Amino acid sequence: MFNFQEVQDCFSSKNRNPEIVEEANGEPCYGTEDSEESVSNFHQCSDTGFYKDNSSKGSLGFLPQQQEAFLDFGPFDDTRYNILSPPLQTCLKEIEKFGEIKNGIQDHDQTKKTNQKDQLSSTSLKLLKRYVEGLKRLNSERIIKPINDTPSMEVPSQELSTEKIVRVAGERFIQTFTRTVDIVSMLDNPFDLSFSGLSVDEAKKVELAELLLLSAEKVGNQQYERASILLNQCDRLSSSTGNAVERVVHYFCKALRERIDRETGKSLGKQHCFNIDEAIMAPSSTILASYQEVPFSQVAHFAGIQAIVENVTDAKRIHVIDLGIRVGVQWTGLMQALVSDFDCNLELLKITAVGTTSKHLIKDTGKRLTSFAESISLPFAFNIVMVSDMLDLTEDQFELDSDQTVVVYCEYLLRSLISLPDRLNSVMKVIRILNPSITVVTEPEYNSTSSSFVNRFIEALFYFSAYFDCLESCMKDNSNRMILESLHFGEGIKNIVATEGKERKIRNAKLDAWRAFFTRFGMLETELSTSSLCQAKLIAKKFACGNACTLSMDGKSLLIGWKGTPMHSLSAWKFI
Repeated sequence: MFNFQEVQDCFSSKNRNPEIVEEANGEPCYGTEDSEESVSNFHQCSDTGFYKDNSSKGSLGFLPQQQEAFLDFGPFDDTRYNILSPPLQTCLKEIEKFGEIKNGIQDHDQTKKTNQKDQLSSTSLKLLKRYVEGLKRLNSERIIKPINDTPSMEVPSQELSTEKIVRVAGERFIQTFTRTVDIVSMLDNPFDLSFSGLSVDEAKKVELAELLLLSAEKVGNQQYERASILLNQCDRLSSSTGNAVERVVHYFCKALRERIDRETGKSLGKQHCFNIDEAIMAPSSTILASYQEVPFSQVAHFAGIQAIVENVTDAKRIHVIDLGIRVGVQWTGLMQALVSDFDCNLELLKITAVGTTSKHLIKDTGKRLTSFAESISLPFAFNIVMVSDMLDLTEDQFELDSDQTVVVYCEYLLRSLISLPDRLNSVMKVIRILNPSITVVTEPEYNSTSSSFVNRFIEALFYFSAYFDCLESCMKDNSNRMILESLHFGEGIKNIVATEGKERKIRNAKLDAWRAFFTRFGMLETELSTSSLCQAKLIAKKFACGNACTLSMDGKSLLIGWKGTPMHSLSAWKFI
């Protein structure tokens, strides 16, 4: 059985030296205008541009000149600031009471085995330190400098991002933790750390984020009374409608409370987990807004499709197997690219969608794709393979012909099987038998597979801090943003933080872990071409917030990030 946690721990301290993609490694992109197509049930990505990359025979470029709907459906100051504010002092004093023996009665938390080690004393603390180091490496917006042996921070006019706020809070927490773990000592010499140049607003955000870290540490040590006091303060300072820091703290606070309830028997037990993968199959206004305004999906789609096109240039019959198809909008880009390159000589493009639920939604996707293909006179077929269990998936269900060039596309499907290793291995064996000319994989770039609650909490906190920062910058409609944060992300955070065992469905692995896993099946990582990287950069530039979408190479694969924090990975694979 493949142990994702082992692989993640192995690479946890690895410092990547990413090469930032600049104009796709300096290579120019060439484009020509194409005419608009009006299609029933589709608002085509209009003025689509195509370019030929002379450095790669047969490779194509395609770029939407405007981001329109693809689908048709309705609907304080600059002085030093003492971060130990009166509310936090009061909060810590309340906690102090639990650490004292009064009237012969000792807090039940103190009756736990004295040899129980603080969870943040080893790997978790190292993990937090690694994230904090990113504050000094990302860029030169803010530079940590020692002043009289006390760390201080020079701050230009730009505000700290949400993820950097959490990094600063993490640094302050580490200073506290490594010098003392005694509440009394914390009150006598609370943090021995101050910052210059932070605004009142930023300092408050740092304090709130540190409160959350303190809460998680207490929960990790099963000091639930102390944790609850800290969480009460977090509740007072955060909300689902505040700034990005307040919102992310709000959802992590809810998750920590859920964990406490579960571990103390106050929870109702097993609860329904919002199915994110199923929800994004429906073309709702929220999903559409996210696709149009947040760059990650489109960047991954167009760069991935470019990689596919380059591997099917000589094919007359192409069979794309989409494991876990969603709205399917990316395939319109593939269709346009194929028609442009093949001059309509392509005999057939066949897409087979694999699903385990919501067959009616998959059928709707097929109808839209079929209609689009007809509008551009592309020979097209859409098939559905429904299985109740991924263990039932076999190669015989795909009706393969010997003259077909097979492509496998996996967008966020494999992560959903990490908690079901027998299913994951079974699917990989099927893919190996299919022997596709290329397999394109897109996955979230953070680790939530660790058996350590604190490790998962730290990984998820930094990841979602960056994501909430992104949503605040990119999404125009607060109602759509709130739906994404409360359902798609809030429920995911709860599952990662509050649950254990089989109930913990949300498990993600980083690119290094997937590399180790794919190697077991004889898969070789294929370098993404200059054209794919160019596509990624050009697509990112089309977004109003595109400048904050950072692209970097990790080995032969692409990391799509937000202000330097990797958010998604795009990789291509072939069988040896």
